[in-house]
Amino acid sequence: MKKLKEQTDAKIAAGRKANPEFMKGVDDIINKAKSFKQGDDALKVGEKAPFFELPNAEGKSVSLDTLLEKGPLVITFYRGDWCPYCNLQLRALQARLVEIRALGATLIAISPQMPDGSMTKNEINELEFMVMSDQNAKVASKFGVAWEVPDFLIEHMHVDRSLDLEKINNGNGKILPIPATFVLGQDGIVKWNYVNVDYRTRSEPDEVIQALKNLS
Repeated sequence: MKKLKEQTDAKIAAGRKANPEFMKGVDDIINKAKSFKQGDDALKVGEKAPFFELPNAEGKSVSLDTLLEKGPLVITFYRGDWCPYCNLQLRALQARLVEIRALGATLIAISPQMPDGSMTKNEINELEFMVMSDQNAKVASKFGVAWEVPDFLIEHMHVDRSLDLEKINNGNGKILPIPATFVLGQDGIVKWNYVNVDYRTRSEPDEVIQALKNLS
């Protein structure tokens, strides 16, 4: 199976070929975000994760404390099921879920989409980890990974992809998480993280698994 980076790089290359002007605009936005150090306020290794309680895909509320009772926790923030890079990442994590669980860890994925809106029933059934809804990106904000989406990208979503974030996220049409992954020990302390404001770039499942191995 290809590494996740190979898959996302191929997606980026296809985007540059199909719509070079748009991808150049994305490059400019990402470079500007990096120059302003967006994402630098994300929860650091050694810091304790803030408490949260969110609904899962079925609308049942689940708390951080309940998740940590089972052992270490892997939290990945993603933009939504409409994001092709997010879908590549979630599938890559699903493919390594047996290894993650063998290390005693639980994996959850958090996006601003509403319960029952993040994925179809079939997609939920195919994913064996929990998908949770952070409707107003409040938990993303607590983790320091909330990002106000530039108008350039909002317009692209609306015009080119017929996506209405305000409708998808039930009112939140501007704030998305910076794609980020955190590995928490059972004590709730961040042991490893990956945060990159370039939403086209993601952590490898190998890195997550190695971080879990380092816990033991």
